[in-house]
This record gives sequence, C-alpha cells and structure tokens, in this order.
Amino acid sequence: MPYVVRIYKAACAAHGDCAAVAPDVFRVDEVAEVVGAGDDALLLEAAAACPSVAITVIDSDSGEQIYP
Repeated sequence: MPYVVRIYKAACAAHGDCAAVAPDVFRVDEVAEVVGAGDDALLLEAAAACPSVAITVIDSDSGEQIYP
C-alpha cells in the first residue's frame, strides 16, 4: 500500500520536525513541502511528529486517509 502525504499549508508552522524525521521527503522553508519519497512507516512517523498536525497521509490505492 503506497502512501502519499499532503501538507495543509495554512496549518504548517514550519517547525521542521517532519524534515528532521524524513529529510529526503520534506524540506521546510516558510512551510513544509514534499520533495521526495519514503516508505510508508517513515511517512507516518514524520506526520506524527508534526506538532501542527499539518500532514495528512493517504493510501494512494484506496484513497483512504490513514493519518490523522
């Protein structure tokens, strides 16, 4: 099940926790942006690390929201 992430830019406070967990997936300037890919467990870990809950993880096959 490949996951994809979406960032709710209005909620992102650019803390950088996602990039600390998954630097190959996220870059943070004024807000976070997705710049690469990672395995599902890494994407979930990075999303859970976001104190603003600005990252949504979606199952790309089913369209089901996995996190939050």
